[in-house]
Amino acid sequence: MKVRIGREELLTGLQRVQGVVEKRNTMPILSNILLEAKHDGAEIVATDLELGMRGLYKASVLEAGGVTISARKLYEIIKELPSGEIELTSGDNNWTTIQSGKSQFKVVGLPSSDYPALPSIEREGLTPLAGAGLLELIRKTLFAAGDNDARYILNGLLVSLTTTDKKTTLLRLVGTDGHRLAVAEREVGGPNAKPLTQDIKAIIPKKAAHEMRRLLEEGGDEEPLIGFTKNLMIFRKSGLLLTSRLMEGNYPNYQQVVPKESGKRIVVNRGLLESALRRVSVLSKDKANAVKLSFAPGGMTLFSSNPDYGEATEELAAQYEGEVLHTGFNARYLLDALSVMDGESVSLQMDTALSPCLIQEPESPGFKCVVMPIKI
Repeated sequence: MKVRIGREELLTGLQRVQGVVEKRNTMPILSNILLEAKHDGAEIVATDLELGMRGLYKASVLEAGGVTISARKLYEIIKELPSGEIELTSGDNNWTTIQSGKSQFKVVGLPSSDYPALPSIEREGLTPLAGAGLLELIRKTLFAAGDNDARYILNGLLVSLTTTDKKTTLLRLVGTDGHRLAVAEREVGGPNAKPLTQDIKAIIPKKAAHEMRRLLEEGGDEEPLIGFTKNLMIFRKSGLLLTSRLMEGNYPNYQQVVPKESGKRIVVNRGLLESALRRVSVLSKDKANAVKLSFAPGGMTLFSSNPDYGEATEELAAQYEGEVLHTGFNARYLLDALSVMDGESVSLQMDTALSPCLIQEPESPGFKCVVMPIKI
């Protein structure tokens, strides 16, 4: 294999796959990328056997072929090289020479034939989505999904595509870790978009959602496409292909946790509540980040205490007309929810001191967040 490629082009491709390659050394080849020189450019492939990414990049191919090289080391080398063309050549023993100006590196490679194959994908049956809309839904739900939760299914996002009465497609994403829940939905695809042949429900791993978010944050004019087979999610965006295995299992019935909009409701400035929570939680107990919230007509009070350090109190003006209510929360859970909201004010609503708290903002009717209170 012999290929010439611009530094920026190669660096972009390598940056994209850093989050995909396997960090644990279960199979050494999974910490490598597959670099293939084809007649139409250089293809960079990465996989951890659950998630796979493939992208084609502009390059002058002098000799077709392929090799697998350490994703991290190649990225570190290219990052330090000056702008300009880079020549990559691999020999019979898979050692790969990287030449840029007067710099030369020789790195160990493994045969491309040993690299796991990505699943073959049909182009049909993918649903076009507005990139900004999908990005917003991922941003508003990803924080609530579990991290290495013992309940495996909570380490993913529930994705559902349904046809509304108006014959438009509704995309809904749900994330929960048992302590908090985020639900975000919006209509996707214009009036000319093809209607769904059937409703879709799938659970995608958190890592896959995170990589989709990174690709969407790059922007671009082309609408992304998403599709699902029996056990695979397919995501296409401007020449890039991301595939992920779906998680198997039953997602919890999250709808029964979302309170009906009837309980005690307090409306408060989002920015003021966020900064007050940050200040007061400095003196909360380390692990639980416990902060006591008291709702009273015309305002709310935040309080935290720690026997080793002391206590903190802050009062905020708020719209509230019910009877006095004292409750407690993990401040980090509230801050995570507030950080994905964009409006000026938020409403917190709960029936009793220990019932789930529904957090909403008037600007986003399709977004709901539920946080479970804690005993203080």
